[in-house]
Amino acid sequence: MLLDTWLIFRREMAAALRNPTWVLIGIMQPLLYLFLFGPLMVRAVQAQGMSEVDGWMLLTPALIAQLALFGSSFVGFGLLAEFRSGVVERFRVTPVSRTALLLGKVLANALQAMVQAVLIIALAYLAFDLDAPVGGVLLSLVVVFLLAVSLASCSYALALTLKSEESFPALLNAVLIPLLLLSGILLPITAGVAPEWLYTISQINPFRHVVDVERNSFRGDFTMDALFTGGVVVLVMAVVSVWWGTRTFHRENA
Repeated sequence: MLLDTWLIFRREMAAALRNPTWVLIGIMQPLLYLFLFGPLMVRAVQAQGMSEVDGWMLLTPALIAQLALFGSSFVGFGLLAEFRSGVVERFRVTPVSRTALLLGKVLANALQAMVQAVLIIALAYLAFDLDAPVGGVLLSLVVVFLLAVSLASCSYALALTLKSEESFPALLNAVLIPLLLLSGILLPITAGVAPEWLYTISQINPFRHVVDVERNSFRGDFTMDALFTGGVVVLVMAVVSVWWGTRTFHRENA
């Protein structure tokens, strides 16, 4: 299975390198938030008595989580195109592992998300007063990788389940927009600032805890209280999502 996974991974990476348009498009939204929304957020946190550095330390880790959230959630479009063109059908008659079909694609997507995250962080260091420790940045990239694995697996499973280019984006948008708004990516949702009902709902959102881990990592807070909940959430998400994706690929290619 490892060889099969490597072959699928290499195929996906080669396709991405031949046509890097989608990789560049995926990074545009976080860049716009960084340069156009970032200064406004910094001013807002300064009005609350925080420093400019605090503003960038809040925004940058949230943006790389947002990058994984949206970039990896729409990879199912590529699988739908392969399904329509008969690529998935041709894979059925090959001896390649069905699990490897998913893992190769997912790992390629996760690596691309990490590369995009590194670019965002590097720009934040160069253009703004980002002061995150190296260990925190590395940990945040691990979280981005696991989040991308989770979302890409779900995207592929959902695409194979729906098999519809019309239903797929509609359902994704209906799910992703509330997840984004309730995750605290744009502005931290804290008790005392957000309405109590909104804060309570946000606590149920798993992505809220992932964003919290990213921000705590950037602050260099490696305590159990800071990392445990979000770390468990992203690990569980990755395991469950890969299981769902693998099960769907096996069923579809049976």
